[in-house]
Amino acid sequence: MTKIRPFKAVVYNPEKIKDFSQVVCPPYDVISAFAQESYRQRSTYNFIHILLSKDSASDDKYSRAASIFRNWLNENVLIRDQRPAIYFYSQEYVIRGEKKTRLGFISLLRLGDDKGSAVFGHENTHTEAKEDRFKLLKQVKANLSPIFVIFLDKKRIIRRAFQKYIWGKEPFIELADDEKTLHKLWRLDDPAALEAVENSMNNENMFIADGHHRYEVACSWRNRMRQDLGAQFSGEEDFNYCLSYFTNTDSRGLSISPIHRLFTLNAELNLPDFILQAKEYFDVDQVKDKVRFFFLLEKAGCSEHLIGVYKDGKYFLLRLKNIKILDKLIADKPKEYRTLDVAILNYLVLKNILNFDLDNLPAVRYDPDPDEFIKEVDADPLKVAFFLNPVKIEQIIDVALSGNKMPPKSTYFYPKVLSGLVINKLEDFK
Repeated sequence: MTKIRPFKAVVYNPEKIKDFSQVVCPPYDVISAFAQESYRQRSTYNFIHILLSKDSASDDKYSRAASIFRNWLNENVLIRDQRPAIYFYSQEYVIRGEKKTRLGFISLLRLGDDKGSAVFGHENTHTEAKEDRFKLLKQVKANLSPIFVIFLDKKRIIRRAFQKYIWGKEPFIELADDEKTLHKLWRLDDPAALEAVENSMNNENMFIADGHHRYEVACSWRNRMRQDLGAQFSGEEDFNYCLSYFTNTDSRGLSISPIHRLFTLNAELNLPDFILQAKEYFDVDQVKDKVRFFFLLEKAGCSEHLIGVYKDGKYFLLRLKNIKILDKLIADKPKEYRTLDVAILNYLVLKNILNFDLDNLPAVRYDPDPDEFIKEVDADPLKVAFFLNPVKIEQIIDVALSGNKMPPKSTYFYPKVLSGLVINKLEDFK
């Protein structure tokens, strides 16, 4: 059974911070090295100084982040709300020329376990990233960024609660980010209203859309603290919960972008030989124009399985010949997994054609924007780019409910939930 809980958020003090757009940043895993420096230069109090701190002469980056966090609290740059609340959050944005609004709320989510958990993940994670975030959590003792959770919301819980309790009120945070997305945040701290929202969420299945590493780290921290407390563990300590953003699966407000791949190979790819081998599994079409290439890729993605390739200034569409090919080559995976385009790329292209070890791939980068990858392929003969269509929300739910996981970086939900809007400070159990 799902359980949520209001909390006393740590927020930036509006008496100290006049422009919130200067102190927030995206989640840590989508900020490039260049963007990190840009956020650091933007403000002494930008959240990047905690989220992605740097080593100093006297401290490692994790200890330094904790020191900065404590200092900002002591200086009242960050302050804690006096009453537990749920924080309603809207994001107005434009994608592909269409204006959309995504509505949700931020609260705490009880961490799942192996006994009938209603919290489902859909992506595999990287050990290195989890170790990094665990070290940060250990030092800072706070959930710095919410995980992104989706649920079906057939009862329209979010919309009805917003209309009943929030509609017509002024947000306490309103800002536009670098991508022109308008973010608004409202507090709901009336005890009766909080109880009503909590109770309405009890029987909902929750699917982690973004933040798998952070969720697994929170579970690891919970397990460690439970072991340390021993008989004193009650199950209601705050480390049994994780800061979470909840929204529904309504496609009108929820946007999923593809995540493309850029590989740096050990030797230059023989393009004619690659295309010849690809024809065993795919119908291969060369498209001369970039705009038409991405148009055809997106259009066909509604009903077919396509992989886009860019190499030597040429665009190719690899159109899967027969879905039954997957039954043989990915026989150890369920149907929900076999029919993912990213699985087709991994097993048919990377493993069977290029002979890569999927557990030890060449240097790979992920990005929803294809233009930078195209430039890099043009500049480096060792690079090749693969382009995918976005995963469908139904596929995410089907894979999660089947107990399976997609390859890392299979989904990119847009827009991202900003870091630095609200923080969940954990109690220090010693």
